[in-house]
Order: sequence, then structure tokens, then C-alpha cells
Amino acid sequence: MMSWHLYVLSFIFGIAGVFHLISPKAFMRIMPLYIPYHKLLVYLSGVAEIFVSFGLLFAPTRTFSAWSTIFMLILFFPVHIHMLVHKKASLNLPKFVLVIRLLLQFGLIYWASLYL
Repeated sequence: MMSWHLYVLSFIFGIAGVFHLISPKAFMRIMPLYIPYHKLLVYLSGVAEIFVSFGLLFAPTRTFSAWSTIFMLILFFPVHIHMLVHKKASLNLPKFVLVIRLLLQFGLIYWASLYL
């Protein structure tokens, strides 16, 4: 039987993925300039987040999806740092919120690692 927190993690990534697809400009705005193909990467990451959200729900794909989630969260670190360092990318969020978002990545990585 799956724990409720697995459903929550799946839901978080599913919703994040959907928002990548319906509001790509917001996500493109926070990407560092040195990363190419912003729009393509926003769409691909959105689709990937949706796939891992479903993959977490099924035993045969859970481990692969958990590893994929961890990999994506690590890949997203430059975006969070970019948001913290560059005012234009901060989405007008207060610094403390940006720091919490960055630190939250570590918690999400740990959370996903519980399903390996």
C-alpha cells in the first residue's frame, strides 16, 4: 500500500509539469541566459515532470521515476541560484522566499530518495 506522501509528491510534480506547459513564459524568464533553448527545455521539463509524477504511482516505474525526479531537481539548481542572484529573474519574490525555494530542493531530493 502506498503512503499518502507519495501521492503528495506525485501531485506536486504533476502540477508543476502542467504549469510548465500552460505558462512557459514564466519559466523561461527564470532560466539563466547561458542555458540554450529555453522554450524547448521548459516544455521538455514539464512533460518529464508529468511523466515522473505518474511513474511514482506504480511499483514497476517508481524507482526510475524517483531517480529521474532527483536528477531533475539537481538540474534545476542553476535556475534557483539564478533567481536568487538576478533581480530580473526573481519574479519579484522576496530574497527569503528564494532562499527557501533553493533549500527546499534538498528536501525534495531527500523525499524522492525515499522511494528508491
